[in-house]
Amino acid sequence: MHDRSEVIHGHVISQILRDNGMFPNNPRLPLLLYKGALLLHPDDEAESILERFSKNNWTNGWKNGIYDYHHYHSNTHEVLGVFCGVAEVQFGGPGGICAEINRGDIVVIPAGVAHMKLTSGGDFLCVGAYPEGCNYDINYGKEGERPGTDENIKNVPLPQNDPLFGKDGPVTQHWGI
Repeated sequence: MHDRSEVIHGHVISQILRDNGMFPNNPRLPLLLYKGALLLHPDDEAESILERFSKNNWTNGWKNGIYDYHHYHSNTHEVLGVFCGVAEVQFGGPGGICAEINRGDIVVIPAGVAHMKLTSGGDFLCVGAYPEGCNYDINYGKEGERPGTDENIKNVPLPQNDPLFGKDGPVTQHWGI
């Protein structure tokens, strides 16, 4: 496996997403989008992003797309790294914000923040991981999930590291670690 990718401090978008009644989102921790954070070499493989996450203790990784329905995790934060293609993703549930994510973008999603793929090209591929390899739950904003999921979200610990930059990165800066 070749890993010639380069990590750069690109533009970081930080957005707090508040409870919308259906989805709790996260009133304390902002969604973070690192635009152009990875300059991937054509010979790189998707695993190269997972390896970077793993070095910073974000593990239990996977390779796939993003679900095309609103969902959230109440027991862990999640990081997504775009390996190939482009997708439009909505964060925060219906009426939330939409962002176009491209090859080399990283998204850090706090526990409770709803997300879904709206559109993508046929070649879209991203990878994901969780702090300390947490096994994630999946919630859909359905009646009966709350207040249990709200309590879970409050109890999710802050990660020790930024998934891409380690001890000194946007997560540590924006989340007050």
